[in-house]
Amino acid sequence: INISGLDANETASLSKDLEFFKLKNLIFIDRVVIEKIINSNHYVEKFFVFKRYPSSLEIKIKKTKLLAYVNKDGNYFLLGSNKRFIKANDITKDIPFIFGIFEIEDFFYLKKIIGDANFDFNKIEKLFFFPSGRWDLLTKSGTLIKLPKDNLEDSLKLSLKILNDKKLKDSSLIDLRQRNQVIINE
Repeated sequence: INISGLDANETASLSKDLEFFKLKNLIFIDRVVIEKIINSNHYVEKFFVFKRYPSSLEIKIKKTKLLAYVNKDGNYFLLGSNKRFIKANDITKDIPFIFGIFEIEDFFYLKKIIGDANFDFNKIEKLFFFPSGRWDLLTKSGTLIKLPKDNLEDSLKLSLKILNDKKLKDSSLIDLRQRNQVIINE
């Protein structure tokens, strides 16, 4: 069994889970069982399994991109681009932390809008989700951007213009919650 695409520890763990296939005939190995075992690994986003006759199984894995940290019920999790939570032992990655109780689809909708507005997701330190369905972003430079519930893409584009304006670049707050009104604190 040859696995590529994961780091050494993850590869060893997956190899151990697939070890019982080593004694089976390659022809009779059930693809569904292999896929179920691979999908149980939360670091896997996509994978390809190829039976190389007569005796090897090739597994190529695309590892999920880690997007944010989340605290759920006192435990820390990483949120991957595969829309799965991965138990985190410590917080060492340079990715945003999400506060609030949110649906995964809400986050991925915001992430898409951030990308569409050409706002650099890597410049975000924290994301705050509110029960009303609204988001706030804290940038790594210390600017808090209060977004409205609707019209997110235009609001993000406007906040980007404000952040790129030499006179306003040191703003600590950009409040875009009210329609046709922007509040900026320096």
